[in-house]
Amino acid sequence: MIEGCVTSDGTLNFLKKHKDVDPKNFRKIHGLTLSNVGVGTYLGKVDDETDDLVKKAVKQSILAGINVIDTAINYRSQKAERSVGKAILELIQEKKINRNEIFVSTKNGYVTNDGDINQEFWQYVNKEYVATGVIQANDITSGYHCMTVSYLEDQLERSRKNLGLECIDLMYLHNAVEGQINDVTKEQFIKNLRLCFEFYESKRKDGKIRFYGMATWECFRVTNDNPQFLELSDVMSLANEVGGHEHGFRFIQLPFNMYLDQALILKNQSYEGNTESILEVAKKFEVGVFTSVPLMQAKLLSPGVMPEFGNLKPSLRALQFTRSAPGVLAPLVGHKSDVHVQENLEILKIPPLSEPDFNDLVKKLTAPKTN
Repeated sequence: MIEGCVTSDGTLNFLKKHKDVDPKNFRKIHGLTLSNVGVGTYLGKVDDETDDLVKKAVKQSILAGINVIDTAINYRSQKAERSVGKAILELIQEKKINRNEIFVSTKNGYVTNDGDINQEFWQYVNKEYVATGVIQANDITSGYHCMTVSYLEDQLERSRKNLGLECIDLMYLHNAVEGQINDVTKEQFIKNLRLCFEFYESKRKDGKIRFYGMATWECFRVTNDNPQFLELSDVMSLANEVGGHEHGFRFIQLPFNMYLDQALILKNQSYEGNTESILEVAKKFEVGVFTSVPLMQAKLLSPGVMPEFGNLKPSLRALQFTRSAPGVLAPLVGHKSDVHVQENLEILKIPPLSEPDFNDLVKKLTAPKTN
């Protein structure tokens, strides 16, 4: 396995090497210098051709100045992680990057099969997890989710092997509320979450992960009467109880774009007696927010869907809006074809909007239209 993890010196050196990238396209958090656009690896066929496309896209993105790479063990049935691992290994072997320059995140929690093993889903699950005692009866929810410590430990080791990394920089618990809440009470969920945090803290001490967080879909951007709602302040309190002041819960992920705007608009989170948006509260807790679906899986790119601004192509408009929102660390954009990769990477040549300019844009976009 490739030794080491992301470091302050490594990420700063990455920025210095990319003099053609606008320096405003990097942000500092927890001592790291990270690009304000990251690469996502969610979609794609479970085949070797897509493996190669993903590997090339990741390499191309890193060489262009992106040092945030996001994946998950269930993406493309473990093959996404392997493509990311191959890309990083090749770049290191080619002496084009050092391990400590790249921030790699993955996610565990969903029950997954293996795209490189020709076996029906439940046959694989029974053979790999049930027969070995990793998963017990009733551990898997109706949402195909499992967050027992034994399963998360198994998945962490598979992710490390898939990625070829001794240490994973950020391990997310994947859609935990969304995958669990139909089958367990909120009280039981919080108890289970504590066990997960205790597990992650132990793996930080072992040097197998550096940070942990929650990759989510609904829980941080719904109203507080929704069964899926989760208060970030409660999660932070739990992390402090488990790991102390130096705990590793430092990042979350959620959907955000021009139309899925709840993270910016909805005032649903509490902080010191005030009710604010998840982006505002996360910033006050110094929790980095990575955002998913910046292009809404290409739905935002159709002609006339997004308002014009900045004389930018649709994909660049979508990325510019998302990454410029106060509190957003970086949108994670999935791209594979050379044309899409090249187009999306153009965003690195221009700075994000300033906060006043972003606020002016939001006012313009939300203003009532007059005839």
